Amino acid sequence: MLYSALVCRLKTQHLAFAEIIRNLDEVKLNQQPEPGKWSIKEQVAHVVSYQPVFNGRIHQILKGGSPAFSSYRADEEPDFIQACELPISELLNQLQGQRRQLLELITNLPDSDLLLKGLHPKFGTMTIVEWTEFFLLHEAHHLFAIFRLAKANSK
Repeated sequence: MLYSALVCRLKTQHLAFAEIIRNLDEVKLNQQPEPGKWSIKEQVAHVVSYQPVFNGRIHQILKGGSPAFSSYRADEEPDFIQACELPISELLNQLQGQRRQLLELITNLPDSDLLLKGLHPKFGTMTIVEWTEFFLLHEAHHLFAIFRLAKANSK
């Protein structure tokens, strides 16, 4: 069964991206903290490109059979590479649209479907509720990374 805090975060957590980066210029958005480490824009692009992957995983779980998933490596994914080329405004629009689809999918599932499972390569067998928690914690990790980068060297 979905719990209210999970649904609330699924509805609203992604809105923090726009707020955190609201006053940042292109230089700050594209500045890598060190070579090979993602910029703020790349962090947002990752979240945008992962959301459909997560949606697809939920659909696979719904088919039954406790599917096993491999680790997602954004750097190697064409969707991530393409997302990095988009303006930040388009990334935020995509994030919003994708989230509406994901929210509709998750919140309309019957409780019996929420108990269906898929195998995560690191965390083992998880129900759809646990996958959703994992998804939101992963997103929160990127929100925190963006917040740190946005505040780095600011006065």
